[in-house]
Amino acid sequence: MIHIKPSYGPKSKIYPDTVVTIIHAKEVKKSGGKRDLIDWKLITNLPVESLADAVEKLQWYALRWKIEVFFKILKSGCKIEDSKLRTAEGLCKYIAINSILAWRIFWMTMINREGQNISALIALTEIEIKILDHLKPDLIKTKKLSDYILKIAKLGGYLARSSDPPPGNTVIWRGLQRLTEIELGVEIGMKLVGN
Repeated sequence: MIHIKPSYGPKSKIYPDTVVTIIHAKEVKKSGGKRDLIDWKLITNLPVESLADAVEKLQWYALRWKIEVFFKILKSGCKIEDSKLRTAEGLCKYIAINSILAWRIFWMTMINREGQNISALIALTEIEIKILDHLKPDLIKTKKLSDYILKIAKLGGYLARSSDPPPGNTVIWRGLQRLTEIELGVEIGMKLVGN
């Protein structure tokens, strides 16, 4: 443990010393691939009393990238920073709605990579499934989520070549945006025509 003192001057009288622990994690053997070995030096003010505590903090740190990806979707995909709302209440509501959208995009991207035999109904509505079946018909009719996420990604510009990695957040958010616009058009058309 290390005691870090606040900067000299007036702040040293206001703020107390901070007690931190440095965790150094170094990978000793490569698990495969071309990536560099992990060599992390983390500073935390959380209590670290044992090896298990240190491993727990490292696991938390390893999840940090997921939080960064979520905020990337919120900022770049949902364009949250482009909002022209002027009241705090309106901005809070806008951020809340977009957080749900960002979570859905992130969740669908991650679940596509984790599980291959999940029903599409876990993440998509029946009308979304019908629209995707109409827009991107398959020779083999399955109701797996991974097939529908691929269709959504294709709507967003994903080429689905054999050498391409799994679809990422960007093509998923573009595809979902197009799917939402198409769904809105279908609903308006059904009301106008009466079918």
